Amino acid sequence: MIFESLQSSPMLFISASTILGLMVGSFLNVVIHRLPRMMEREWREQCSALSAGHGEMGGECAAPYNLVVPRSACPSCGHTISARENVPVISWLILRGRCAHCKAPISPRYPVVEALTGLLSGFVAWHFGFGPAALTALLLTWSLIALTFIDFDTQLLPDSITQPLIWLGLLCNLNGLFTTLGSALIGAVAGYLTLWSIYWLFRLAAKKEGMGYGDFKLLAAIGAWLGWQMLPLVILLSSLVGAAVGISLILFAGHGRQIPIPFGPYLAGGGLIALLWGKQITQAYLGL
Repeated sequence: MIFESLQSSPMLFISASTILGLMVGSFLNVVIHRLPRMMEREWREQCSALSAGHGEMGGECAAPYNLVVPRSACPSCGHTISARENVPVISWLILRGRCAHCKAPISPRYPVVEALTGLLSGFVAWHFGFGPAALTALLLTWSLIALTFIDFDTQLLPDSITQPLIWLGLLCNLNGLFTTLGSALIGAVAGYLTLWSIYWLFRLAAKKEGMGYGDFKLLAAIGAWLGWQMLPLVILLSSLVGAAVGISLILFAGHGRQIPIPFGPYLAGGGLIALLWGKQITQAYLGL
């Protein structure tokens, strides 16, 4: 009954997707904040276990820390955030961007992530309409949002997100949802090898690393979702935007030339544009 209503009413489907996106955006804030810290804790535990294996004392068992435990709390006073204080966007506005207990400021990025996820979810629902394409495109969109902000913060693109995206993209295209399976398979391989080749050419020429392995996996995932035909467009868009932003930061914000700029957000943006308008852009270009 619910699916029939969503299918018969595009406006209802768009509204439901937007509301769902707002709630997912709240969860993405947790993922963006905690997943890099979970990775760091795992690395520390591995180093501790390795040290213990060489006769040194290992670290003490840390308290559980994952995407569920512990509950979200104010970093200033430790006040546990209640459900009514965690309503996407609305709670932040009602609290005027401050903790309900200690009045410490809360970063506006939390409602920005929630609002961005909600708006993009509604737009994806409108663009594809009710069906498997919209539902899977929402998963890709949410993953790209999380990767974008994680890379901005830490210059990391977690394997726990990029690698499942590769397999999910291939599975989605078993019946040609976005492209043929052959195109998706070639896209995954070509996406990885393209940036891998650029990485090594730059490293041999400049004697330093120009990007991380996470970028290879992200482009491989985009290729698995959209096919190899979209890769030139994604690389072109991400390179142009990345170069423009990088030059602007150096000229106008005093960003040091030796300070790395994450490339993942621009790949994610190029992938999202290709998902929504890739075929139209490619056809327009070929028409010219």
